[in-house]
Order: sequence, then structure tokens, then C-alpha cells
Amino acid sequence: MTALVQSSEPLVRVEGVSKSYRRGSEIVSAVRHASFGLWPETLSALIGPSGSGKTTLLNMIVGAEQPDEGHIHGLPDRADWSYLAIVPQAMGLLDELTFLENVTLPQRLGVTASMPAIELMGQLGIAHLAERSPSKTSLGEQQRAAVARALLPAPKLVIADEPTSHQDEANAYLLIDAFAASANAGSSIFLATHDTRVIDRCDVILGVNDGQVALVRDTPAFNNQH
Repeated sequence: MTALVQSSEPLVRVEGVSKSYRRGSEIVSAVRHASFGLWPETLSALIGPSGSGKTTLLNMIVGAEQPDEGHIHGLPDRADWSYLAIVPQAMGLLDELTFLENVTLPQRLGVTASMPAIELMGQLGIAHLAERSPSKTSLGEQQRAAVARALLPAPKLVIADEPTSHQDEANAYLLIDAFAASANAGSSIFLATHDTRVIDRCDVILGVNDGQVALVRDTPAFNNQH
């Protein structure tokens, strides 16, 4: 668990957010009146079955989709890597760049790194792949590079969709430790996941089912701070 000496205010507030889609003649409610906060120095999980609305909710938080109802407060109109970092399921690595160049992409765009990139890559077991292109690596290695790219600027908010889905036991724990360290250093980490290894380490767990979001669990330390 993380240290939990947070601000008394959430970094991001989701208030009454709903999103529906049309599927032929049917209206599908992907998210229904979701309200919750994402706090600094906190590792939070969003759990639920496939198709329950997790990815739609993440997309609205990062601004990739707009809610039909409700509001999301706390994200600036133009959030850079120092504020918001995203780890999508597709990873989003550029094959014309090496692993190291992909990981340092935020710095190439003018954002300050929190540590030498090769050090973070070493913590995630991919430093030896620094000069290799993504297409010459496994999906698990690519996923760890995408996480390294997200964590390197020490952003205020990290949103990750199933970030351990391609990892074996040992490498999953490398990622979990990296997320927990980032939360301890001040970031708000929000992970959509099915992975019980991740869930067991989280301070706050939100469950989503049929578009409805509810608090499943928080730690006594977190509850005492808010």
C-alpha cells in the first residue's frame, strides 16, 4: 500500500457522469451517473467484467470521449505529460523509434524526467532492449516500455488500461512496484484491471458493473485521511 499523506482534495473529480451509445436500434448505457475522486499519492483500481464500461470511463477521464451528462473536474484543457500520462491497451509505441527513444518521448517534447530513463527501464527489466525497435520485442516488453514512458515524467495523474495483461508473475510485480513507487512519490495512479496481483496492492478499489460505479474497498489509512 502507498504512504497516503495526501491533500484533502481529490486531483480529479468525476461528478454524475453518464455515457450511452447507439447499437443499431438499441441504446447501450456504458456509464451511468458515476461519481468519485482520484486522489494524489493513491493507487486506485477500477475493476469489473469485460464490457462493463471501464475503458469508456477511462476515455472520458482523459478527454478521448465526452460524457453525455455530468462533469469531470481537475484536468486542464491541454494536459501535457507532466500532468497526465496514459497507458492504453494498444501501448502506442512508435516502431521507427528505439525502446529508449519511445520511453524518453516526453522529454523529447520538453518535459523533465524524474530519473534517468535507462534506470527506470532497468527497474522494469527492459534496459537491455534500449536500442531495439518495438517490433523486435514481445508484447510484455512493449507494455513495460509504455509504462516506463508514462512514469518517467512523474506526472500528477497516470491512467492505465489493463497494464499487466501481457506480464508473467515476476514482471507483473515489477510493474506493480513501479506504480506503487510513483504513487508514493505523489502521483494519482488509476488502473483498470482484472489482475488480482494489482488489486491486492491498491489503496482504493472501484467496481463497475453494467455502467454503474461503486466503492468496493479502501484501506483504513486512506479512509482516515478523507
